[in-house]
Amino acid sequence: MLPVLYSFRRCPYAMRARMALQYSGVKVELREVLLNDKPDDMLRLANKVTVPILELADGRVIDESWDIMIWATRQNDPDLWLGSGQSNLFKSEVLIEMNDYSFKTDLDHYKYADRYPQYPAEYYRSQGEEFLQDLEQALSQSKYLLGGSLSIADIGIFPFIRQFAFVDKAWFDQAPYPGLQSWLQELLESSLFESIMLKLPVWKQGDQPVIFPV
Repeated sequence: MLPVLYSFRRCPYAMRARMALQYSGVKVELREVLLNDKPDDMLRLANKVTVPILELADGRVIDESWDIMIWATRQNDPDLWLGSGQSNLFKSEVLIEMNDYSFKTDLDHYKYADRYPQYPAEYYRSQGEEFLQDLEQALSQSKYLLGGSLSIADIGIFPFIRQFAFVDKAWFDQAPYPGLQSWLQELLESSLFESIMLKLPVWKQGDQPVIFPV
């Protein structure tokens, strides 16, 4: 019996979980869900209504995308995303905490500025730029966030920078972040990202299992 991953194609949290699973080659049954019509099989697993959720073959449940990424790369990490002796893990978790909390809040306010009329979208964008500046500083010193090779930090943050950039791509493309722009473009064009963005039908009970990675 394979682990079961409940996912939503465009969710950045689910994206990074799928990228880690694709990279590691760990097989799962992938169930695409609608966020406004979540299946009962998913809802019974955890005290949350968001994706991704991974149910392991032994019944254990991992309901945080970052934890799914770590679990997958610990199964198989051919390019040392976690670093030698998992040396990248602490540095990655510092960046991920900044990304998942303060930056994600700024991103949501910027993307959905009409829901937060206290300030214009440009204000929320400027708040998010504080994190972009930190990333640009790192990328001015090395090709990737933690050095010369791709790490779990890059993949954990990439879907959220993608989302921020595409709120106003014309603005992002001319913003003073050349390192971040190149980094984003490389990941957007990567076979890894392309492989996890295949469109799947919404899962229903009784459907033929979809095995991922393909």
